[in-house]
Amino acid sequence: MDCVAEANRGARAPRTTFGGAVRSGDTAVTKTVVVVCALMYLAQFVVDPRVYAYLVLTNQVSAYPWAFAAGNYWQPLTSAFLHAPTPIHVLFNMYALWLVGQYLEPLLGRARFTALYLLSALGGAAGATLLPMTAGVSTVGASGAVFGLFGALFVVNRHLGRQSGQVLALVAINFAIGVFVPGISWQAHLGGLVTGAAVAAVLARTRRSPRLVQAAGLGAVALVVVALLAYAAARFTL
Repeated sequence: MDCVAEANRGARAPRTTFGGAVRSGDTAVTKTVVVVCALMYLAQFVVDPRVYAYLVLTNQVSAYPWAFAAGNYWQPLTSAFLHAPTPIHVLFNMYALWLVGQYLEPLLGRARFTALYLLSALGGAAGATLLPMTAGVSTVGASGAVFGLFGALFVVNRHLGRQSGQVLALVAINFAIGVFVPGISWQAHLGGLVTGAAVAAVLARTRRSPRLVQAAGLGAVALVVVALLAYAAARFTL
């Protein structure tokens, strides 16, 4: 028995294709994000509107500083868990998150999927503030993060040699909707899409590397995204 226990301690724990811990069918992060977004959506109808507004990212292209410059460091992230009062906004985002999360999270593992989602959300905020957009427009919703999942889904399928045409068509259709339908931030969609694809590319290229190498790659993506957000803050303060 002691020999068996010793052998088990020395054995490497099974890992997913992209280096995460194997938890069969586990989608705890996806479920948690859906619940948080649902609760935050309902909260806006009962809390003081000023509290809700304090969490929303506003694209202040003017002398008044935006987010980081104003000291509201949380807004690029918290705005990704909030939604407009119209139910279709939160329902579409949560449905897309649920579908893609059920596929990606077991492949990546909890930690890597969490990093993908959060970095995509921040990348969406960077796109919404750096690309041309109407001054004073509020950016709210999980769309940037969801488009990051779309981008990652495409990269992951390509890496695994799986069919990617339907994913590409899905991204193209939804991105076109954001471009031609007023009130939708295609800028956030593009920022999230590019960031999600970059995160997935790092995970794919470093999947056989030590975890520290993979973490360093994700850290590099995070550094670029935060630098872009900081640049946006400095730019809008001028």
